[in-house]
Amino acid sequence: MTGLPAGTITFLFTDVEGSTKLWERNPEAMSKALSHHDELIRNTVEAHDGFVFKTVGDAFYAAFSTAAEAVEAALDAQKSLLSQEWEETGPLKVRIALHTGKAEERGGDYFGPTLNRVARLLSAGHGGQVLLSLSTQELVRDQLPLGAGLRDLGVRRLKDVLGPEHIFQLTDPELLSSFPPLKTLDVRLNNLPIQPTPLLGREREVAEIADLLRHVDVRLLTLTGTGGTGKTRLALQSAAELIDAFDNGVFLVALAPISDPDLVASTVAGALSVSESAGRPLKEDLRDFLSNKKLLLVLDNFEQVVDAAPLIGELLSGCPALKVLATSRTLLRIYGEHEYAVRPLELPDPNHLPPIETLRQYEAIRLFTERAHAANTHFSLTNENAPAVAEICTRLDGLPLAIELAAARIKLLSPQAMCSRLGNPLKFLTGGARDLPERQRTLRGAIAWSHTLLDEGEQVLFARLSVFSDGCALEAVEAICDPVGDLFIDVLEGLSSLLDKSLLRQEERAEEEPRFVMLETIREYARERLEVSGEAEEIRRVHAEYFLALAEQGASEQHGPEETVWLERLDLEHDNMRAALSWMLESEEDEPGLRLSGALWRFWWMRGHYSEGRRWLEEALAKDGRPSAARAKALEAVGWLADDQGDIDRAVEAAEEGLSLSARVEIESSVTASFLRMLGSAAYVHGDHEQAARLYEESLALSREARDERGVASSLLQLGNVSGDRGDHEEAKTFYEEGLALSRKLDDKALLASALISVGAEFLLQGDHERGAMLNEEAAELYRERGNRGHLQYALDNLGWAALLRGNLQQAEVLHRESLALSRQLGDKLVAAEALEGLACSASARGEAEPVARLFGAAEAQREAVGYRQEPREHALRQPYLGAARTRLSKARWNAAWAEGRRLGFEEAIAYALEDARGG
Repeated sequence: MTGLPAGTITFLFTDVEGSTKLWERNPEAMSKALSHHDELIRNTVEAHDGFVFKTVGDAFYAAFSTAAEAVEAALDAQKSLLSQEWEETGPLKVRIALHTGKAEERGGDYFGPTLNRVARLLSAGHGGQVLLSLSTQELVRDQLPLGAGLRDLGVRRLKDVLGPEHIFQLTDPELLSSFPPLKTLDVRLNNLPIQPTPLLGREREVAEIADLLRHVDVRLLTLTGTGGTGKTRLALQSAAELIDAFDNGVFLVALAPISDPDLVASTVAGALSVSESAGRPLKEDLRDFLSNKKLLLVLDNFEQVVDAAPLIGELLSGCPALKVLATSRTLLRIYGEHEYAVRPLELPDPNHLPPIETLRQYEAIRLFTERAHAANTHFSLTNENAPAVAEICTRLDGLPLAIELAAARIKLLSPQAMCSRLGNPLKFLTGGARDLPERQRTLRGAIAWSHTLLDEGEQVLFARLSVFSDGCALEAVEAICDPVGDLFIDVLEGLSSLLDKSLLRQEERAEEEPRFVMLETIREYARERLEVSGEAEEIRRVHAEYFLALAEQGASEQHGPEETVWLERLDLEHDNMRAALSWMLESEEDEPGLRLSGALWRFWWMRGHYSEGRRWLEEALAKDGRPSAARAKALEAVGWLADDQGDIDRAVEAAEEGLSLSARVEIESSVTASFLRMLGSAAYVHGDHEQAARLYEESLALSREARDERGVASSLLQLGNVSGDRGDHEEAKTFYEEGLALSRKLDDKALLASALISVGAEFLLQGDHERGAMLNEEAAELYRERGNRGHLQYALDNLGWAALLRGNLQQAEVLHRESLALSRQLGDKLVAAEALEGLACSASARGEAEPVARLFGAAEAQREAVGYRQEPREHALRQPYLGAARTRLSKARWNAAWAEGRRLGFEEAIAYALEDARGG
């Protein structure tokens, strides 16, 4: 056929009954048989103008434009299968199901409820059987193949727990005609309620729950999770899957309407139609009734009657074939209980979205898309709205209830508009289906339901935990949530209870204490409780003081052997640091904000948070203008971050203010020396080597006097750069060797990497490309193994030039593009200019011209924005590539392309370099 069927489609699904056992018995023969089976099914489908759009194991999924063609294909497939010689495996028994409806085609696959329905219809059949739904039967009943007929199998409930389906069996003299009863819910006793929509995105969980309950030793399985995770729906679907395993049926006991544990026995009895005997406890009647029955009880919403757990224990002890599947926000805590924690739906990373076809496979995105389409048939996931949908699902923590409530709003709001209204999801997400309990009609109701299960001490701890952003360690909980011992509950016991009640999650970390995390939607509710308590401000103050102390301790450790450990810890607590900074900058006290931002600046530098660090520092400096040592540290921090971004004017301004402060307040000599180096760096960038050397020498002398070996090493390396550019290579070598040796002695990896970059760059400029590359490789490895992004762009740029000068254009381009992308993230204009010119030289070596002119023009504009004067030997490195490209264009065209490049802004220039295809 020429294209995929669209509109109303008839789907034909097949699979091989008993294939697992056949594989186990004779894998070699089964492999050969399945190869023949696959060829037969595919050829038959295609012969009747069908389209096989997916295969999974031995299952085939095909689509047809007409129901008649699908039925003919099913009939011919079964006839062909029956006529084959299958040798060692014996006949392959293939079951086939046909269902007609609408579905959405995306990238060669189909999606929608119609697919779910035909899959469930297939699972009801037996090998050799062909089943049709009512929708397909109505289309083909008057145009069946000659000799074929339809047998009415009645209205049956499939295991998708949706409404019943009228099922028909295709008959023919050449087909098998007698089969066991259909595997539907009607075969066993049950009271599972009809659901209005299919369960989406939980296939793995349903399979895992069913497998657990099939184990002989699993008698009680409790599904735990916070409100809105979909425990009830998951339990119902799992129970439906298991119905064939329980001869005496599967029964749901809805416990939500009751809160008195004494009513549980009568509620269970009512679901089972067990009558109470006069003068005898009802639990004994229940035990007698269940004693010889192989039955599954689904106890839904057990959390508010958890004191009735001993009754369940007694029933399980006295009824050996009974099994219980419970849903609860807290464990029952009786002997033999197994827990299955129901997690939120799988989410993509909203900052790094995959292609839309991959994005559609994420559970949360799939649920939103299907429910939104049900609310508004014109809705579909597109490249334009996909980022907003991903953000919605992420901000709602992947909670099915929250996502369904949001999707229902699609009738009024686009996903993009919805995002702007999700500041407080508890207010936005209301108005669920009227036939649901109130607690399931709003996200607030779902969380409040769990909150009512807490005792007073647990409620206080729950509220106080909201002060943490992105989780916390036990030590922090103890220090912040119970600072004066007024919690009236042991912290460990309280955390355990909140975990049991699914209001808190525990994240295990290798060789470290666990971390406790709240879903953001739950944290929003807890934060409201904290505000109502009247102690919000005090808890935030304690939180800020704790993380200030942690940051200052980390700052003191970042030059030593524990540097990596502390960087990782600060990474983990970055959101808590941000929350502490926000509170400090809003409070009446001025100095704490300066202290915290000053303590974090090396972390921001190492992890590449240049712009964010500058924003916090500038806000803290603007809040407190008084002379102080804390202000001096903050000025040092903002100055170096500005320097790394090429904002030389701000770096000079910060250094000059810092030096003037040293005359009025006592500051560390190392900080004063740092300000001198900062001014020396500015002079060096502007090409004033005399001034740069003088300032670096002053910094060196002050650092030696203060016994600041790191400052000594930094000053020596900078002096080496100046000497090299002045042409005094022997002096440069002396400075470099001393600085490099001192850096290795100190075991300061960041300082050592910086030294290696400086020395490596000098070797490159002197023509020793191999040694220059080797030193920069070592520097890059030091940065990478510690997760440092700050200054990695320098090493990558140097490695790109080394590759270019050795004639490896492909490697050079990869490295310069990587350096350029990192420079964009960091806001580093100077290294970006270097990488742009590196790419321009690679383009010239490939014989191009106009891109070369644009890239050189763009680089020139970025250097001018920084105020950097390129050294003659740097220019000489580029001149052969530049000259070769100019000969390929007229002067007018060259100048026009150069001017186009100069007009590009920082982001535009990088986008052009990274995204524009240039061949090669």
